[in-house]
Parts: sequence; C-alpha cells; structure tokens
Amino acid sequence: MSGKQNHQYHLVEPSPWPAVGSASAFTLVLGTAMYMHEYPYSIYILIAGFLMLFTTMFFWWRDVVREAEFQGHHSPIVQIGMRYGMMLFITSEVMFFVAFFWAFFDSSLYPDTGVWPPADIKVFDPFDLPLINTMILLLSGCTVTWAHHALQHDNRKDFLTGLFLTILLGLSFTALQAYEYSHAAFGFTDGIYASTFYMATGFHGAHVMIGTIFLIVCYFRGLKGHFSADHHFGFEAAAWYWHFVDVVWLFLFVCIYWWGS
Repeated sequence: MSGKQNHQYHLVEPSPWPAVGSASAFTLVLGTAMYMHEYPYSIYILIAGFLMLFTTMFFWWRDVVREAEFQGHHSPIVQIGMRYGMMLFITSEVMFFVAFFWAFFDSSLYPDTGVWPPADIKVFDPFDLPLINTMILLLSGCTVTWAHHALQHDNRKDFLTGLFLTILLGLSFTALQAYEYSHAAFGFTDGIYASTFYMATGFHGAHVMIGTIFLIVCYFRGLKGHFSADHHFGFEAAAWYWHFVDVVWLFLFVCIYWWGS
C-alpha cells in the first residue's frame, strides 16, 4: 500500500499527548485543591502537575509545528478547519468570562447590604494603574496588528519587531497587575466583591500570561524562519487570542474598575 497522500486532509498520527495532557491537568487540579486545603506534601503534587503540563505543551506543540512547517500537513483545507476550531475555542472562552460578569452584576445590582461596593471595601482608583494597564493592552493590540500586517507583506524585520514589542507589553501588563494585587486593601475571601474581582481579573491575567507564551513561541519560530505571507496560521491564531484578551480587559475596566467603584 502506497504511503503517498492523495487528498488535502490531515489524518493525524496516533499521539500520546492527549492522554498525557489529561493526566497532567488532573494532577494539577488535584494538587491545587489539596494545597488550598493545606494537605501535607500537596505542594509537590502541585509542582508535578505544572511540570507535567508544561512538558506536554512543549512536546505537543513541537509535533504540531513539525506537521505544519516540515511535513506539509496544514493544507488550505486543514487551515480552514483550524480557523473554525480557534473561533469556537474563543467563543467558549467568551462564555467563561460571561459567567464571571454574571456573578459580578448579580451581586452589584442586587447587593445584600443595599450598598455596592461594600462599605468595608477600599476599591482601586480606575484611573491609576488600571488605566495604565488599559493603555498598555491597547498599544499591544496595535503592535500585534502591525506584526501581522508586516508578515502578510513578507516584511520579516517589522514582523519580529512588532511581535517583540507585543511580548514586552504583555509582560509589563502582568508585572503591573501583580504589583496592583500586592497593594490591594482586600483579600480573596473578603466578601463577594473581592471574590468576583479576583476571579474575573485573575483569570484574565492568566489568559494574558498564556497569550504571552503563545506569542513568545511565535517569536522564536519567526527567528528560525517559520511563517510566510500565505502560511502563518500559528501566528494568526495567537493574534486572535491576543485581541480577545484585549477586548475582555476593556469590559473588565469599564464594568468592574470604573462602574463597580
């Protein structure tokens, strides 16, 4: 039987990474739950979960890059399927944040005490660090768009420059968010305002870190000569994801930092 492929679809080879990734996620969640309940040695399970997850990500992405860049499996038809998949993934992430906004508005529009935010909560000034972070993310949206436009016109220098600036801005956002948390006047368990605030902004911060890793991978791939003007969905998906976290932050800034204060 000939091994020649006479169609444009990608029939994926058997891979261990879905099973290993599931075991990694289970270990991470188990370690997190045990750590929060202060079980002995739980920190080691938590660390093991992180190491397993990052190892899975590295090797799985390595295989996907190999399939796309060297084996030619990502044909135009396959890329259409990937675009639909990324759209559905971002839609699921939107619903994820809808749940947090729902909890916030349910608590703020009908507060048990009749006052929102609660009287014992000292909220952040929305026009201090939150506004700076908003400017940073908006600027990062411009730089990643610049990088995408440069790649579409086969300008690799501007592509790498725009991508590098986007990564720096993403890291700056994360650093300022951590600084803001360290100076917060309330903790996660200080009532419904604190819980919804940290859940919404914290998960957004996690998505920013994931998006930054996504862009860093694209940057090093770009240095190696990967991506071309007509074959760069890996970077395009990263750009879509980055615009998604930008838009979510705008809603967080307006609804939680400004209106909720």
